[in-house]
Amino acid sequence: MSNCITQYYCCRESDIRVAWRAPFSRRDGFFQFGKDITCYGDYTDGGPTIAHAGKLHDIEHCVEIDNGTVYLPFDASLVADNLRREIYVEDHKGRTSSALAEIYYCLRPILPVLIRRRLQRMYLNGWKAIPFPLWPVDITVDKLMERLLLLAIRAGGLERVPFVWFWPDGAQACAVVTHDVETATGRDFCGTLMDVDDSFGIKASFQLIPEERYHVDEKFLSQIRDRGFEVVVHDLNHDGRLYKSRMQFLERAARINSYGREFKAKGFRAGILYRKQIWYDALDFEYDMSVPNAAHLDPQRGGCCTVMPYFIGNILELPVTTTQDYTLFNILNNYSTSLWEQQIQIILENHGFMNFIVHPDYVTKKRERQVFEALLDRLAGLRQRERVWTPTPGEVNRWWRQRTQMVLVEDAEGWRIEGEGSERAVLAYASEEGGKLAVRFANHGQKGRREFSDTRQHS
Repeated sequence: MSNCITQYYCCRESDIRVAWRAPFSRRDGFFQFGKDITCYGDYTDGGPTIAHAGKLHDIEHCVEIDNGTVYLPFDASLVADNLRREIYVEDHKGRTSSALAEIYYCLRPILPVLIRRRLQRMYLNGWKAIPFPLWPVDITVDKLMERLLLLAIRAGGLERVPFVWFWPDGAQACAVVTHDVETATGRDFCGTLMDVDDSFGIKASFQLIPEERYHVDEKFLSQIRDRGFEVVVHDLNHDGRLYKSRMQFLERAARINSYGREFKAKGFRAGILYRKQIWYDALDFEYDMSVPNAAHLDPQRGGCCTVMPYFIGNILELPVTTTQDYTLFNILNNYSTSLWEQQIQIILENHGFMNFIVHPDYVTKKRERQVFEALLDRLAGLRQRERVWTPTPGEVNRWWRQRTQMVLVEDAEGWRIEGEGSERAVLAYASEEGGKLAVRFANHGQKGRREFSDTRQHS
Protein backbone atom coordinates (compact mmCIF):
# COMPACT_ATOMS: atom_id res chain seq x y z
CA MET A 1 0.00 0.00 0.00
CA SER A 2 2.70 2.49 0.96
CA ASN A 3 4.55 1.89 -2.33
CA CYS A 4 2.65 4.62 -4.17
CA ILE A 5 3.74 7.15 -1.52
CA THR A 6 7.36 6.03 -1.31
CA GLN A 7 7.63 5.96 -5.11
CA TYR A 8 6.14 9.44 -5.40
CA TYR A 9 8.42 10.99 -2.75
CA CYS A 10 11.41 8.64 -3.01
CA CYS A 11 11.42 8.21 0.75
CA ARG A 12 12.03 5.22 3.01
CA GLU A 13 9.43 2.48 3.17
CA SER A 14 9.85 2.23 6.95
CA ASP A 15 8.66 5.84 7.41
CA ILE A 16 5.35 5.29 5.61
CA ARG A 17 3.08 2.89 7.44
CA VAL A 18 -0.15 2.98 5.45
CA ALA A 19 -2.46 0.01 4.89
CA TRP A 20 -6.10 -0.64 4.04
CA ARG A 21 -8.94 -2.53 5.65
CA ALA A 22 -11.01 -4.96 3.57
CA PRO A 23 -13.46 -6.07 2.35
CA PHE A 24 -14.26 -3.57 -0.38
CA SER A 25 -17.55 -3.20 -2.20
CA ARG A 26 -16.15 -4.77 -5.40
CA ARG A 27 -17.80 -2.01 -7.40
CA ASP A 28 -15.67 0.81 -8.77
CA GLY A 29 -16.96 4.37 -8.77
CA PHE A 30 -16.28 7.90 -7.60
CA PHE A 31 -16.04 8.97 -3.96
CA GLN A 32 -14.48 11.77 -1.93
CA PHE A 33 -11.51 11.62 0.42
CA GLY A 34 -12.10 14.92 2.15
CA LYS A 35 -13.80 17.82 0.44
CA ASP A 36 -11.09 18.42 -2.17
CA ILE A 37 -9.95 14.95 -3.34
CA THR A 38 -12.09 12.99 -5.80
CA CYS A 39 -11.14 9.31 -6.02
CA TYR A 40 -12.13 6.44 -8.27
CA GLY A 41 -12.20 2.84 -7.09
CA ASP A 42 -13.99 0.92 -4.36
CA TYR A 43 -13.99 1.18 -0.58
CA THR A 44 -15.27 -0.48 2.57
CA ASP A 45 -18.00 1.94 3.67
CA GLY A 46 -20.94 1.13 1.42
CA GLY A 47 -20.47 1.51 -2.32
CA PRO A 48 -19.05 4.22 -4.57
CA THR A 49 -20.99 6.34 -7.02
CA ILE A 50 -20.91 4.99 -10.57
CA ALA A 51 -21.02 8.33 -12.38
CA HIS A 52 -19.40 11.59 -11.32
CA ALA A 53 -22.59 13.57 -10.83
CA GLY A 54 -24.06 15.23 -7.77
CA LYS A 55 -22.71 14.83 -4.27
CA LEU A 56 -20.19 12.07 -3.70
CA HIS A 57 -19.80 10.07 -0.53
CA ASP A 58 -16.94 11.34 1.66
CA ILE A 59 -15.09 8.53 3.45
CA GLU A 60 -12.40 10.56 5.20
CA HIS A 61 -14.09 9.82 8.54
CA CYS A 62 -13.36 6.10 8.00
CA VAL A 63 -9.58 6.56 8.33
CA GLU A 64 -8.17 4.84 11.42
CA ILE A 65 -4.79 5.17 13.11
CA ASP A 66 -3.66 2.18 15.13
CA ASN A 67 -0.21 1.51 16.60
CA GLY A 68 1.55 3.92 14.25
CA THR A 69 -0.20 2.71 11.09
CA VAL A 70 -2.76 4.55 8.97
CA TYR A 71 -5.62 2.27 7.89
CA LEU A 72 -7.53 3.51 4.87
CA PRO A 73 -10.95 2.37 3.66
CA PHE A 74 -9.55 2.09 0.11
CA ASP A 75 -6.41 0.97 -1.72
CA ALA A 76 -4.52 4.21 -2.40
CA SER A 77 -2.20 2.64 -4.98
CA LEU A 78 -5.14 1.40 -7.04
CA VAL A 79 -6.91 4.74 -6.77
CA ALA A 80 -3.78 6.60 -7.95
CA ASP A 81 -3.41 4.18 -10.87
CA ASN A 82 -7.11 4.48 -11.74
CA LEU A 83 -6.67 8.23 -12.08
CA ARG A 84 -3.25 8.38 -13.73
CA ARG A 85 -4.12 5.62 -16.22
CA GLU A 86 -7.61 7.05 -16.82
CA ILE A 87 -9.43 3.89 -15.75
CA TYR A 88 -12.22 6.15 -14.47
CA VAL A 89 -13.18 7.10 -18.02
CA GLU A 90 -16.40 5.28 -18.85
CA ASP A 91 -15.23 3.68 -22.09
CA HIS A 92 -11.62 2.94 -21.07
CA LYS A 93 -12.02 -0.67 -22.23
CA GLY A 94 -13.76 0.20 -25.45
CA ARG A 95 -12.79 1.90 -28.68
CA THR A 96 -10.92 5.16 -28.45
CA SER A 97 -12.61 6.85 -31.40
CA SER A 98 -16.32 7.01 -32.15
CA ALA A 99 -17.99 6.46 -35.51
CA LEU A 100 -18.22 10.23 -35.96
CA ALA A 101 -14.50 10.58 -35.33
CA GLU A 102 -13.86 7.83 -37.87
CA ILE A 103 -15.84 9.70 -40.52
CA TYR A 104 -14.15 12.98 -39.61
CA TYR A 105 -10.64 11.63 -40.08
CA CYS A 106 -11.58 10.06 -43.39
CA LEU A 107 -12.78 13.45 -44.64
CA ARG A 108 -10.22 15.60 -42.84
CA PRO A 109 -7.65 15.78 -45.71
CA ILE A 110 -10.23 17.41 -48.02
CA LEU A 111 -11.93 19.65 -45.44
CA PRO A 112 -11.06 23.37 -45.49
CA VAL A 113 -9.48 24.66 -42.27
CA LEU A 114 -12.51 26.83 -41.43
CA ILE A 115 -14.84 23.81 -41.67
CA ARG A 116 -12.51 21.70 -39.52
CA ARG A 117 -12.46 24.38 -36.83
CA ARG A 118 -16.23 24.67 -36.84
CA LEU A 119 -16.68 20.89 -36.51
CA GLN A 120 -14.13 20.73 -33.72
CA ARG A 121 -15.83 23.51 -31.78
CA MET A 122 -19.18 21.75 -32.16
CA TYR A 123 -17.70 18.48 -30.91
CA LEU A 124 -16.12 20.18 -27.89
CA ASN A 125 -19.21 22.19 -27.03
CA GLY A 126 -20.07 21.86 -23.35
CA TRP A 127 -16.51 21.25 -22.19
CA LYS A 128 -16.86 23.85 -19.41
CA ALA A 129 -19.52 21.71 -17.72
CA ILE A 130 -17.22 18.70 -17.28
CA PRO A 131 -16.90 18.32 -13.48
CA PHE A 132 -13.86 16.04 -13.41
CA PRO A 133 -10.90 16.32 -13.89
CA LEU A 134 -10.66 19.87 -12.64
CA TRP A 135 -9.93 22.53 -15.26
CA PRO A 136 -7.46 24.08 -16.13
CA VAL A 137 -5.09 21.80 -14.17
CA ASP A 138 -6.03 18.81 -12.04
CA ILE A 139 -3.74 17.86 -9.13
CA THR A 140 -5.91 15.17 -7.53
CA VAL A 141 -3.18 12.51 -7.41
CA ASP A 142 -0.66 15.00 -6.02
CA LYS A 143 -3.08 16.13 -3.30
CA LEU A 144 -3.79 12.49 -2.44
CA MET A 145 -0.07 11.77 -2.00
CA GLU A 146 0.36 14.88 0.18
CA ARG A 147 -2.61 13.92 2.35
CA LEU A 148 -1.33 10.38 2.83
CA LEU A 149 2.19 11.54 3.71
CA LEU A 150 0.78 13.92 6.31
CA LEU A 151 -1.33 11.12 7.83
CA ALA A 152 1.73 8.84 7.95
CA ILE A 153 3.73 11.52 9.76
CA ARG A 154 0.94 11.96 12.30
CA ALA A 155 0.43 8.23 12.83
CA GLY A 156 4.13 7.55 13.38
CA GLY A 157 4.67 10.60 15.53
CA LEU A 158 7.53 11.47 13.18
CA GLU A 159 9.41 14.73 13.53
CA ARG A 160 10.25 14.71 9.82
CA VAL A 161 10.51 12.38 6.83
CA PRO A 162 13.54 12.68 4.52
CA PHE A 163 12.96 12.30 0.77
CA VAL A 164 14.66 13.00 -2.56
CA TRP A 165 13.45 16.33 -3.95
CA PHE A 166 11.53 16.10 -7.21
CA TRP A 167 13.93 18.04 -9.44
CA PRO A 168 17.72 18.30 -9.72
CA ASP A 169 19.75 21.10 -8.14
CA GLY A 170 16.82 22.25 -6.03
CA ALA A 171 14.69 23.39 -8.99
CA GLN A 172 11.21 24.42 -7.88
CA ALA A 173 9.46 22.98 -10.95
CA CYS A 174 10.21 21.74 -14.46
CA ALA A 175 9.10 22.96 -17.91
CA VAL A 176 9.63 21.43 -21.36
CA VAL A 177 8.71 22.72 -24.80
CA THR A 178 7.71 20.20 -27.48
CA HIS A 179 7.01 20.75 -31.17
CA ASP A 180 4.62 18.38 -32.99
CA VAL A 181 5.39 18.63 -36.71
CA GLU A 182 2.20 17.86 -38.64
CA THR A 183 2.84 18.99 -42.23
CA ALA A 184 5.63 19.62 -44.72
CA THR A 185 5.18 23.33 -44.01
CA GLY A 186 5.87 22.69 -40.34
CA ARG A 187 8.87 20.54 -41.17
CA ASP A 188 10.35 23.27 -43.31
CA PHE A 189 9.83 25.79 -40.48
CA CYS A 190 11.71 23.72 -37.89
CA GLY A 191 15.02 25.47 -38.52
CA THR A 192 13.49 28.88 -37.86
CA LEU A 193 11.75 27.55 -34.77
CA MET A 194 15.03 26.22 -33.40
CA ASP A 195 16.48 29.71 -33.84
CA VAL A 196 13.56 31.13 -31.84
CA ASP A 197 13.99 28.54 -29.08
CA ASP A 198 17.73 29.13 -28.93
CA SER A 199 17.24 32.88 -28.59
CA PHE A 200 15.62 32.17 -25.20
CA GLY A 201 18.09 29.47 -24.20
CA ILE A 202 15.55 26.63 -24.45
CA LYS A 203 16.06 23.32 -26.21
CA ALA A 204 12.92 21.49 -27.31
CA SER A 205 11.91 18.16 -28.78
CA PHE A 206 10.52 17.73 -32.29
CA GLN A 207 7.86 15.05 -32.73
CA LEU A 208 8.15 13.76 -36.31
CA ILE A 209 5.57 11.70 -38.22
CA PRO A 210 7.37 8.81 -39.98
CA GLU A 211 4.92 7.99 -42.78
CA GLU A 212 2.74 9.73 -45.39
CA ARG A 213 2.67 13.33 -44.11
CA TYR A 214 6.16 14.40 -45.25
CA HIS A 215 9.63 13.04 -45.94
CA VAL A 216 12.10 12.62 -43.07
CA ASP A 217 15.72 11.85 -43.94
CA GLU A 218 18.90 11.49 -41.91
CA LYS A 219 20.10 14.95 -42.86
CA PHE A 220 16.99 16.52 -41.31
CA LEU A 221 17.29 14.36 -38.19
CA SER A 222 20.95 15.29 -37.80
CA GLN A 223 20.17 18.99 -38.11
CA ILE A 224 17.87 18.67 -35.10
CA ARG A 225 20.19 16.54 -32.98
CA ASP A 226 23.38 18.45 -33.84
CA ARG A 227 21.83 21.63 -32.45
CA GLY A 228 21.05 19.97 -29.11
CA PHE A 229 17.36 19.41 -29.77
CA GLU A 230 15.65 16.02 -29.55
CA VAL A 231 13.78 13.79 -31.97
CA VAL A 232 10.61 12.01 -30.84
CA VAL A 233 8.46 9.67 -32.95
CA HIS A 234 4.99 11.14 -33.50
CA ASP A 235 2.48 8.38 -34.22
CA LEU A 236 2.84 6.47 -37.51
CA ASN A 237 0.87 8.56 -40.01
CA HIS A 238 -1.31 10.75 -37.72
CA ASP A 239 -4.59 9.47 -39.19
CA GLY A 240 -6.44 9.17 -35.86
CA ARG A 241 -6.68 5.37 -36.10
CA LEU A 242 -3.69 4.19 -34.08
CA TYR A 243 -5.89 2.62 -31.38
CA LYS A 244 -8.79 1.53 -33.61
CA SER A 245 -8.26 -2.14 -32.68
CA ARG A 246 -5.72 -4.16 -30.71
CA MET A 247 -4.61 -6.08 -33.80
CA GLN A 248 -4.08 -2.93 -35.87
CA PHE A 249 -2.30 -1.23 -32.98
CA LEU A 250 0.17 -4.11 -32.60
CA GLU A 251 0.94 -4.02 -36.32
CA ARG A 252 1.46 -0.27 -36.26
CA ALA A 253 3.42 -0.39 -32.99
CA ALA A 254 5.97 -2.72 -34.60
CA ARG A 255 6.54 -0.19 -37.38
CA ILE A 256 6.61 2.71 -34.91
CA ASN A 257 9.25 0.89 -32.85
CA SER A 258 11.31 0.39 -36.00
CA TYR A 259 11.18 4.12 -36.73
CA GLY A 260 12.19 4.78 -33.14
CA ARG A 261 15.39 2.83 -33.69
CA GLU A 262 15.97 4.49 -37.07
CA PHE A 263 15.42 7.97 -35.64
CA LYS A 264 17.46 7.16 -32.50
CA ALA A 265 14.42 8.38 -30.57
CA LYS A 266 13.65 7.33 -27.00
CA GLY A 267 10.31 9.12 -26.81
CA PHE A 268 6.89 8.73 -28.42
CA ARG A 269 3.72 10.78 -28.75
CA ALA A 270 0.49 9.62 -30.38
CA GLY A 271 -1.30 11.80 -32.91
CA ILE A 272 -4.19 13.89 -31.55
CA LEU A 273 -3.19 12.69 -28.07
CA TYR A 274 -5.16 9.48 -28.55
CA ARG A 275 -4.07 6.87 -26.05
CA LYS A 276 -4.85 3.54 -24.46
CA GLN A 277 -2.39 3.17 -21.63
CA ILE A 278 -3.17 -0.51 -21.05
CA TRP A 279 -1.58 -1.22 -24.47
CA TYR A 280 1.67 0.65 -23.90
CA ASP A 281 3.59 -2.57 -23.30
CA ALA A 282 3.81 -2.92 -27.10
CA LEU A 283 5.76 0.34 -27.45
CA ASP A 284 9.55 0.09 -27.29
CA PHE A 285 10.29 3.57 -25.94
CA GLU A 286 11.60 4.94 -22.66
CA TYR A 287 9.02 7.69 -22.37
CA ASP A 288 5.65 8.78 -23.76
CA MET A 289 4.03 12.22 -23.98
CA SER A 290 0.45 11.42 -25.05
CA VAL A 291 -1.60 11.78 -21.86
CA PRO A 292 -3.20 15.16 -21.04
CA ASN A 293 -3.61 16.29 -17.45
CA ALA A 294 -7.23 17.38 -18.01
CA ALA A 295 -8.46 16.59 -21.53
CA HIS A 296 -11.52 18.84 -21.66
CA LEU A 297 -10.50 20.28 -25.04
CA ASP A 298 -9.12 17.10 -26.62
CA PRO A 299 -11.05 14.67 -28.85
CA GLN A 300 -10.47 11.92 -26.26
CA ARG A 301 -11.73 13.05 -22.87
CA GLY A 302 -10.18 12.10 -19.54
CA GLY A 303 -6.85 13.10 -18.05
CA CYS A 304 -4.21 11.71 -15.69
CA CYS A 305 -4.98 14.13 -12.80
CA THR A 306 -1.33 14.72 -11.89
CA VAL A 307 1.42 17.24 -12.66
CA MET A 308 4.21 14.73 -12.06
CA PRO A 309 5.76 12.08 -14.34
CA TYR A 310 4.68 8.51 -13.61
CA PHE A 311 5.51 5.03 -14.85
CA ILE A 312 3.28 2.85 -17.01
CA GLY A 313 5.20 -0.40 -16.76
CA ASN A 314 8.67 0.45 -18.08
CA ILE A 315 7.52 3.59 -19.92
CA LEU A 316 7.75 6.94 -18.17
CA GLU A 317 4.75 9.14 -18.88
CA LEU A 318 5.54 12.84 -19.22
CA PRO A 319 1.97 14.19 -19.14
CA VAL A 320 0.79 17.11 -21.25
CA THR A 321 -0.09 19.52 -18.45
CA THR A 322 -0.89 22.65 -20.47
CA THR A 323 -3.21 23.54 -23.37
CA GLN A 324 -1.94 23.02 -26.91
CA ASP A 325 -1.30 26.06 -29.10
CA TYR A 326 -3.77 24.81 -31.74
CA THR A 327 -6.52 24.64 -29.12
CA LEU A 328 -5.61 28.05 -27.76
CA PHE A 329 -5.71 29.76 -31.15
CA ASN A 330 -8.38 27.83 -33.05
CA ILE A 331 -10.81 26.49 -30.45
CA LEU A 332 -10.65 29.16 -27.74
CA ASN A 333 -9.75 32.00 -30.13
CA ASN A 334 -7.25 33.16 -27.51
CA TYR A 335 -4.13 34.93 -28.76
CA SER A 336 -2.53 35.58 -25.39
CA THR A 337 -0.65 33.61 -22.76
CA SER A 338 -3.38 34.14 -20.13
CA LEU A 339 -4.49 30.48 -19.99
CA TRP A 340 -0.91 29.28 -20.00
CA GLU A 341 -0.21 31.69 -17.14
CA GLN A 342 -3.01 30.13 -15.07
CA GLN A 343 -1.64 26.67 -15.69
CA ILE A 344 1.94 27.74 -15.00
CA GLN A 345 0.96 29.20 -11.64
CA ILE A 346 -0.89 26.07 -10.49
CA ILE A 347 1.92 23.76 -11.56
CA LEU A 348 4.60 26.00 -10.08
CA GLU A 349 2.80 26.11 -6.73
CA ASN A 350 2.78 22.32 -6.71
CA HIS A 351 6.42 21.96 -7.86
CA GLY A 352 5.23 20.03 -10.90
CA PHE A 353 6.00 19.37 -14.55
CA MET A 354 4.93 21.77 -17.33
CA ASN A 355 4.68 20.24 -20.79
CA PHE A 356 3.89 22.64 -23.66
CA ILE A 357 2.94 21.63 -27.22
CA VAL A 358 3.63 24.26 -29.87
CA HIS A 359 3.34 23.20 -33.51
CA PRO A 360 5.72 24.63 -36.12
CA ASP A 361 2.72 24.49 -38.47
CA TYR A 362 0.69 27.00 -36.41
CA VAL A 363 3.28 29.62 -35.47
CA THR A 364 4.50 30.58 -38.93
CA LYS A 365 2.44 33.78 -38.82
CA LYS A 366 3.47 36.84 -36.82
CA ARG A 367 0.49 36.93 -34.42
CA GLU A 368 0.83 33.33 -33.29
CA ARG A 369 4.62 33.50 -33.16
CA GLN A 370 4.49 36.53 -30.87
CA VAL A 371 2.35 34.54 -28.42
CA PHE A 372 4.85 31.69 -28.52
CA GLU A 373 7.77 34.05 -27.98
CA ALA A 374 5.93 35.56 -25.01
CA LEU A 375 5.67 32.03 -23.56
CA LEU A 376 9.38 31.41 -24.09
CA ASP A 377 10.20 34.73 -22.46
CA ARG A 378 8.04 33.74 -19.49
CA LEU A 379 9.78 30.37 -19.16
CA ALA A 380 13.21 32.01 -19.38
CA GLY A 381 12.15 34.36 -16.60
CA LEU A 382 10.89 31.47 -14.48
CA ARG A 383 14.21 29.72 -14.96
CA GLN A 384 16.08 32.75 -13.65
CA ARG A 385 13.76 34.03 -10.93
CA GLU A 386 11.89 30.92 -9.75
CA ARG A 387 14.54 28.29 -10.41
CA VAL A 388 12.41 26.36 -12.88
CA TRP A 389 14.37 23.68 -14.72
CA THR A 390 13.95 23.88 -18.54
CA PRO A 391 15.45 20.67 -19.96
CA THR A 392 14.47 18.53 -22.95
CA PRO A 393 12.01 15.66 -22.38
CA GLY A 394 14.88 13.18 -22.68
CA GLU A 395 16.72 14.88 -19.84
CA VAL A 396 13.60 14.65 -17.67
CA ASN A 397 13.36 10.97 -18.49
CA ARG A 398 16.98 10.34 -17.47
CA TRP A 399 16.61 12.31 -14.24
CA TRP A 400 13.33 10.68 -13.18
CA ARG A 401 14.72 7.20 -13.78
CA GLN A 402 17.83 8.03 -11.76
CA ARG A 403 15.75 9.51 -8.95
CA THR A 404 13.65 6.36 -8.59
CA GLN A 405 16.84 4.32 -8.02
CA MET A 406 18.40 6.64 -5.43
CA VAL A 407 18.54 5.57 -1.80
CA LEU A 408 18.63 7.48 1.47
CA VAL A 409 21.49 6.56 3.78
CA GLU A 410 21.94 7.71 7.38
CA ASP A 411 25.34 8.07 9.01
CA ALA A 412 26.87 10.01 11.89
CA GLU A 413 26.53 13.29 9.96
CA GLY A 414 22.89 12.73 9.08
CA TRP A 415 21.10 11.73 5.89
CA ARG A 416 22.61 11.63 2.42
CA ILE A 417 21.48 10.46 -1.04
CA GLU A 418 23.33 7.73 -2.94
CA GLY A 419 22.99 6.45 -6.48
CA GLU A 420 23.61 7.51 -10.07
CA GLY A 421 22.86 11.22 -10.48
CA SER A 422 22.87 11.86 -6.73
CA GLU A 423 25.38 14.68 -7.17
CA ARG A 424 22.45 16.73 -8.51
CA ALA A 425 19.90 15.45 -6.02
CA VAL A 426 18.74 17.53 -3.08
CA LEU A 427 17.63 16.15 0.26
CA ALA A 428 14.30 17.48 1.53
CA TYR A 429 12.34 16.96 4.74
CA ALA A 430 8.57 16.75 5.14
CA SER A 431 7.00 17.52 8.50
CA GLU A 432 3.75 18.71 10.04
CA GLU A 433 3.53 22.36 11.02
CA GLY A 434 0.31 23.95 12.21
CA GLY A 435 -1.74 21.02 10.98
CA LYS A 436 -0.29 21.23 7.48
CA LEU A 437 2.47 19.57 5.52
CA ALA A 438 5.69 21.62 5.47
CA VAL A 439 8.68 20.86 3.25
CA ARG A 440 12.21 22.17 3.68
CA PHE A 441 15.53 21.46 2.03
CA ALA A 442 18.35 20.05 4.13
CA ASN A 443 20.79 22.65 5.40
CA HIS A 444 24.06 20.81 5.34
CA GLY A 445 25.88 21.80 2.20
CA GLN A 446 24.28 19.74 -0.53
CA LYS A 447 24.66 21.02 -4.05
CA GLY A 448 21.77 23.25 -5.03
CA ARG A 449 20.68 23.67 -1.41
CA ARG A 450 18.17 26.40 -0.79
CA GLU A 451 16.09 26.94 2.33
CA PHE A 452 12.38 27.13 1.79
CA SER A 453 9.18 26.25 3.56
CA ASP A 454 6.00 25.10 1.91
CA THR A 455 2.98 25.07 4.19
CA ARG A 456 0.29 25.34 1.51
CA GLN A 457 -0.55 21.67 1.72
CA HIS A 458 -3.55 20.02 3.26
CA SER A 459 -4.37 19.51 6.90
